[in-house]
Amino acid sequence: MAFDVAAVRGLFPALGDGWVHLDAPAGMQVPEQVATAASTALRAPVSGPGGIFPASQRAEAIVEAARRAFADLIGANPAGVVLGPNSAVLLQRLADALGDGWMIGDDVVVSRLDHPANVAPWQRAAQRSGTTVRWAEVDIETCELPTWQYQELVTPRTKVVAITAASGAVGTRPDVRQAADAAAEQGALVVVDASAAAPFVPLDITAMGADVVAVNASAWGGPPVGALVFKNPAMLDQLPSVALEPGARGPERLELGPHAHPLLAGLVASVDYLAELDDSAVGPRRERLLTSLGSVKSYQAGLLANLTNGLRKLRHVMVIGDAMRRVPSMAFTVNGVKAEDAVEHLAERGVCAFADPGTHGVFAVLGVGEVGGAVRVGLAHYTNASEVDQLVRAVAELS
Repeated sequence: MAFDVAAVRGLFPALGDGWVHLDAPAGMQVPEQVATAASTALRAPVSGPGGIFPASQRAEAIVEAARRAFADLIGANPAGVVLGPNSAVLLQRLADALGDGWMIGDDVVVSRLDHPANVAPWQRAAQRSGTTVRWAEVDIETCELPTWQYQELVTPRTKVVAITAASGAVGTRPDVRQAADAAAEQGALVVVDASAAAPFVPLDITAMGADVVAVNASAWGGPPVGALVFKNPAMLDQLPSVALEPGARGPERLELGPHAHPLLAGLVASVDYLAELDDSAVGPRRERLLTSLGSVKSYQAGLLANLTNGLRKLRHVMVIGDAMRRVPSMAFTVNGVKAEDAVEHLAERGVCAFADPGTHGVFAVLGVGEVGGAVRVGLAHYTNASEVDQLVRAVAELS
């Protein structure tokens, strides 16, 4: 495996600003090849689909290339890829479509570990239909999501089990397959939010046991484009359509309005970027993605261990959670210091981080808001060891 962080850093013009960008949970910076692909598409003649002239055919080719790119990333069929502005919008469309068929007595299962994008749509749909919402809880010590509880939570009346592949807040990677198997036994649809996992972990929709996987390209330095990837493309024709065209079929049934073709061109370039992170990767793009993301996973594991150990040596700092499987995102609190003051201190030292008030999801369960909120950071592909050390030194000064 050959992951060269110095070479990767050279792909990002934005890193020339001199800041330490540990704000990856909000989206990574954009590689040059992604910006170039989007700007090139903006300059080229592109029209609406359905025409016989080159500009229209170019638009159709971009859309098909985008479907193939997302499919390669998730290990799925391009015919099952729904494109949209982000996963939150697409998950809401899916929840609206499915919720139309729910009745009182049905239920959906969501988790405290998930981002609101994979919780709120199901809550809204349940409220409209009188459906019950059941919660999978986290272990307050480790921030693990025990998947044994899904055997009890999922019933024959369960319509959807929504679960995250990784938490962008505390990094936990739950055992999605075990939860999915419990859902499959009862015939429930499994919807996995893989936005936080996709930049760091090789994904396979079949191995996860997922029926639908949601991702956001901005998570790995792509443009603001998202996708819902269906394991079985035929399911799309069974859903109510939101399309403007009454005869829409397949993915187009959940796609509202025209596509942003320049952004989709950038999306394709961003998946190619992921496939090239390991310069020893060979073969079709799907194989290169698996190799490259495997290399990224190994590299990030070392950095995350150094960061975790460095912060835990500071007596005034508490790292939130201690999950066995993680992506390189974390949260911590500083004794006697509000999160907003801590991130201001970090910014004065050139480090980008976020303050979370602790009012949503796993932070609300842990009572983080009662201690002034949490500082959230996340490593990116371009993060190096010196930047991790710079963060730890800056946090040490808060004592």
